[in-house]
Amino acid sequence: MLSIKHETVYRYSTPVGYSIQQLRVSPRLEPRQRVVSWQIATPGNRHAFIDAYGNSSQMLTITTPHDEVRIVASGLVEVSAPDRGRMPDHALLSPLAFTVSTRLTELSDPVKDFARRHLQRGAVTRQLLDLTEAIRGAVAYQTGATAVTTTAEDALALGMGVCQDHAHLFLACCHTVGIPARYVSGYIDAGDADHGASHAWVDAWVDEVDYSGWISLDVTHACLQDDGYCRLAVGRDYESAAPVRGVRRGGSDESLAVNVEISRSPARA
Repeated sequence: MLSIKHETVYRYSTPVGYSIQQLRVSPRLEPRQRVVSWQIATPGNRHAFIDAYGNSSQMLTITTPHDEVRIVASGLVEVSAPDRGRMPDHALLSPLAFTVSTRLTELSDPVKDFARRHLQRGAVTRQLLDLTEAIRGAVAYQTGATAVTTTAEDALALGMGVCQDHAHLFLACCHTVGIPARYVSGYIDAGDADHGASHAWVDAWVDEVDYSGWISLDVTHACLQDDGYCRLAVGRDYESAAPVRGVRRGGSDESLAVNVEISRSPARA
């Protein structure tokens, strides 16, 4: 059982007249995780919906002047480790929807060359895990080295990045050889690791002798998803799976503070 608290605070140097944010801060409804309790606290008005990728989403609008937006999501989620990373998915969306590259996962020549060296068409779980190791070797984890606008090619050239850069490069490599792969945003209880809490990883489609479907891999840690992960959203890249993303009118300078707390709680009967 994971106990999670995720606080996001935007502050503005002058009042904002209007803001709208799409929130993906509620755990997905999936076979391997069960929401025991979950609360979201925000100002303004919220409208709940399920987006095109099957994510539990809310549209937050604030129409009165404000110089701060505080979003707090918290609760308990019971999770279980998928067998060999395998993630049964009952979504109606075809896996082929996740073979399309985006601005962040563009198939540039350097990315194609990297994929050719480290991935074969029709890859299986072992080959995909080898790809995660290759990405970790090529893009060292370094907090603050990149931004949410950094592309897979940029991170590869820089040789540094964070979990979302690892995920984007993995997706781009898979798309190079036609393997469906999607971005996952969520939380991880990583113990004493430097890069835990709010996290990004990937799902990739495999066709093996005894299984055809999604497997979930953490590129940053070069491992399969286990019971330390809570899944919030899937998408084609960060932009379609980000926990909080939106626009505003006014406000001048903006500052952002994010705090995520995750701990293990005893399972409830």
